[in-house]
This record gives sequence, C-alpha cells and structure tokens, in this order.
Amino acid sequence: MTQKDCSVTTQTDYSVYRDVVNQLMSGNEQLPSLPSITFDIRRALEQPDISFLSLSKLIAKDPSLSALLLKCASSPQFNSHLPPQHLLDVVRILGMIQVERITMAHSIKSLFTIHSSHHKRLFIDAWNRIALKASVCTYIAQRLGAVTPDHALLGSILSEVGTLAVLSAFKKQPTPQPNIYIALCREYSKSLGTIMLKKWQVSEEYIHALRQTGDWSAKSSGSLNLSDIINLGLYHSLKIRKLGKDLPAIDTLAAYNKLPSLQNRLTPSGELKLVMDHIAEIRGLSRSLFSL
Repeated sequence: MTQKDCSVTTQTDYSVYRDVVNQLMSGNEQLPSLPSITFDIRRALEQPDISFLSLSKLIAKDPSLSALLLKCASSPQFNSHLPPQHLLDVVRILGMIQVERITMAHSIKSLFTIHSSHHKRLFIDAWNRIALKASVCTYIAQRLGAVTPDHALLGSILSEVGTLAVLSAFKKQPTPQPNIYIALCREYSKSLGTIMLKKWQVSEEYIHALRQTGDWSAKSSGSLNLSDIINLGLYHSLKIRKLGKDLPAIDTLAAYNKLPSLQNRLTPSGELKLVMDHIAEIRGLSRSLFSL
C-alpha cells in the first residue's frame, strides 16, 4: 500500500469514527450517567443539617463505594489513631468534602465499561493521564492556597469527562487507534463534557473550567482561580509525560502571571520549581487516584 493509500484509509477511518461520536452527540446513543447513589449523596451534602450518621447510612446502600471509602480512611494519609470500624468512623475521618470528592472520582471512573483488551488499554492510559493531571492540580492548589485542594482535584477530573465519553462511544464498533482517539478528543471532548456536566447539574464553575482547559491563549483576569490551577496542572502533567514540546513558554500563560513571586520560580527547562521539586509526592497521589 502506498503512502497516499494509507492517508486515504486513515481519513476514511476517522470519518467512520466521527460518525459514531456524532451519534452520541445527537442523542442516538446514551451518554454515561452518574449512579443514583452519587446524586443522592450530593443532594444530601447540600443540606445544611446533614449529619455524619445520616450520610453514613446513605453510603451503606452501595457496598463498593463503602469498601472504597473504608480503604481510603484506613490509609496512612489520614493518620488516624484508631482504624475505622464502621462507616460512621469513615465519614468522621474523611470529612464530608473528602467523601464527596472520592465518591465523584470513583463514580466517574466506574461509568465506563471495558469492551475489549484494546479498549482497556486506552482507558487505562486515559485514567492514568487524568490521575496525574489531577494530582498536579491538587498539589499546586495545596501550595498556593487560592483554591482548595479538593476543589482543584474534582475540577480537574470533571474537565476530562469528555475524553472518557469519546471512548465510551465505541461499544459495538472497533476501538480506534490511539492517534485517532486523540484526534477525536480534540474535536469532541469539550462539547461532550459540557453536555454531561450540565446533565449532572454540577456547578457552573466546573463547566467554565472544562471549556478553558488547554486554552493557553485565554485571558484570565482577577486572582488565581480554578481554571488557572487546572491549566497549570495540565501544562505540567504534559511536561512530566514528555509531551510538552509544542507547549508555549510558561510565562505567556495568564495563570503563571498571577502567581506570587515566591511561587513562580522556574527550572532551567521552564517549569515551576514548586511542581518539579516534588514529583515523587505528586506521583504518590496519582497512584492513589489511579487505584480508586
């Protein structure tokens, strides 16, 4: 087969895959939806008088989520003097914000059914990438204090639901090769992600952050916000994964120019020292997210 023939074949393949994703966009195929328990927990947490006991009873309705939260509460990260024995102990140790964050992350990861070994490889690579990006965002937020770490972590994960939705389109059709999957994500992930987040009734701030993700030329006024943290996280996760050769210089980013002078110091290769000096810590958090 000639190079020209290969090019035509690739274009034809891409057109076929686009048709599949367009069917998802038009509603001919069902977009993934959060489990009902996730909506129940989110609604409960919106109540000002929610108690640890009532929340623990609600969580108990989902055995897999209960087991995951118990595992998280028992980890050295929370340094509890006594290991949790019951879900009430778990909720007390984690706190309500952590419960919501872990529930959302677990629910999002669980939405997407694996259909083949190739599909599984693409999903694992995607979730690994998402976990690293979210971990960088969390660490940056923790160091800077402008956005809470849990808010940054959840915002970062939610900004990627469209890329997972693209992969979920291929239930019956052959799974695309990585280069085609990446091209489809660039074309459709923000639109799909916006549809899903609106369907899930998340805060408009998360939807705005999704739309701003990866827009390096976007102007952002005011103080450092969630969108800024997510873009700094994405920028550095690409650098860490050795995929940053086409990135603009970091000092051209609006987010960078909002950083205080003590936190904007750069490495010789143009990354934030506050990130690159703590790669081991960030990778540790990424591993824990990956295993959710």
